[in-house]
Amino acid sequence: MAKVKKEDIKKVVLAYSGGLDTSVIIPWLKENYNNCEIIAVCADLGQGDELDPVHDKAIKSGASKCYILDLKEDFIANYVWPCVKAGAVYEKKYLLGTSFARPLIAKHLVDIAHKEGADAVAHGATGKGNDQVRFELTVKSLDPDLAIIAPWREWELRSRDQEIDYAAAHNIPIPVSHEDDYSMDRNMWHLSHEGSDLEDPWNAPQAKMFRVTCTPETAPDKPEMIELEFEQGVPVSVNGKKMSPARLVETLNAIGIRNGVGISDIVENRLVGMKSRGVYETPAGAIIYYAHNELENLCLDRDTYHYKEGLAIKYAELVYDGKWFCALREALEAFVNETQKTVTGTVRLKLYKGNIISAGAKSPYSLYSQEYVTFGEDEVYDQSDATGFINLFGLPLAVRAMMKKGTLK
Repeated sequence: MAKVKKEDIKKVVLAYSGGLDTSVIIPWLKENYNNCEIIAVCADLGQGDELDPVHDKAIKSGASKCYILDLKEDFIANYVWPCVKAGAVYEKKYLLGTSFARPLIAKHLVDIAHKEGADAVAHGATGKGNDQVRFELTVKSLDPDLAIIAPWREWELRSRDQEIDYAAAHNIPIPVSHEDDYSMDRNMWHLSHEGSDLEDPWNAPQAKMFRVTCTPETAPDKPEMIELEFEQGVPVSVNGKKMSPARLVETLNAIGIRNGVGISDIVENRLVGMKSRGVYETPAGAIIYYAHNELENLCLDRDTYHYKEGLAIKYAELVYDGKWFCALREALEAFVNETQKTVTGTVRLKLYKGNIISAGAKSPYSLYSQEYVTFGEDEVYDQSDATGFINLFGLPLAVRAMMKKGTLK
């Protein structure tokens, strides 16, 4: 792993969003890295019209090129679906919207760095956050010889307010102000909010903060029914209509948004050691994870389901920690894929004012047998068999009790 000297860096590929941090980084890199050439790379992960001004803004800010890559289908099919199949949720609430986007972006930074003959890649993640780790572990996994520049760990700007002032001094238009300075990350899976008044966990999120979904209070008073079909753990259709991965997420987003579904408020443990508070809007994700779990309840046996629950925690930690391209995640993915071979079927849900309510599930691989479980008369289950089972299953407890009483012989 070669160490590149600062003076040797002539061309840098920058992960660019057009937000506050990356807008400031372009002129800063040119000022502090030998007036180097900057190639901006923006990943289209479904941010919508936010991307319209990105190309021109990057060029006006000093970049020589700006790639805008349409990665929406790749993002959902190859980064989101593996986590859905695993049931990976970080600390019970966070559906990993930023976490699994970063390795995809970083992979393309490396590809374009190779294509353009760049000496380094750069990102706008702060020295306090998780994203610096996610970007850099991916780069190290794919090309450890590329230099990595993280301006937040080098420059003298110490706050978002100072960044805003720097942008103003360099005539760079930015999407935030001193009065509205939430740190946000958006893709088609979620929108995250951090900072500003959210830094006090006693403050409830303000309704005006939400950019994607409506609040449950303003959702319709009438419930909406939907059906979601899965094949081998992957959602493939909504209400009977087959769709591509990205189109399916877009469709469920629209449904979830109008019903106030998918708002998650969490104080989470960052990888770097501190707790942070974030509010996430993930309408489609909330629906998909809920439905997937309903189908697994029907199709997986007890041992597999319970073992997979523990594995899902580890899987989520690996993704959260930026270890997408590590051997363990790849091995866990192989296990997950084996468990998903029978997770095929349809789940019906009722959405009502922020709630997701079970309304039925069916599968050709269902392990549920009404004949065995019925409270009515049956001819397949001899209830007297339970006596011997309980005697054997409870033997260690009985022996321990006899030992305590002094009656064990």
